[in-house]
Amino acid sequence: MNQKIFFTSDHHFGHTNIIKFSERPFATVEEMDSELIKRWNEKVSQRDIVYHLGDISLARPEQTKEILDQLNGSIFLVQGNHDKSALSYKKRFEWIKDYYELSIEDADAPNGRQKIILFHYAMKVWRSSFRGTWHLYGHSHGHLFDDETSRSFDVGVDCHNYAPLSYDEVKAIIMKKDWKAPFGDREL
Repeated sequence: MNQKIFFTSDHHFGHTNIIKFSERPFATVEEMDSELIKRWNEKVSQRDIVYHLGDISLARPEQTKEILDQLNGSIFLVQGNHDKSALSYKKRFEWIKDYYELSIEDADAPNGRQKIILFHYAMKVWRSSFRGTWHLYGHSHGHLFDDETSRSFDVGVDCHNYAPLSYDEVKAIIMKKDWKAPFGDREL
């Protein structure tokens, strides 16, 4: 079977107040953590890749390690503003960065490669946004207006049934948007 690529953000493992702040449907933080782990592992296999766009855990470092060890896949962390605990277990991540420009082989994309900007925070513009480069972000827990003319959106768990999104799911969402190249078909 092929390796799949997933994107997600803002699990906030161990964060009791996020249940109230984001109106999550869980009675306790233990229930939330358990369900988030379950939904992650239902989609992601051990051989898959996950780009996590920050705020993975606010639990104590020991508890964060236990949670991270239960998650399937190779995890690449684009850190958010609540990742101090996750940073105490750096070896669980393939790398940790503040920002990343990803290129994925895709026959439907220009030149056969889809470029994606990964950042914890939403941006109005990003490198090559006018050429159709995508931007995935987290942080906002679904509280930002989704611009239907922008090839960007929030991949946080609060927006997507508390589970990571596959590349194909991201592509389907992006391609439904009413984006148009600002310079038409002219080469820049």
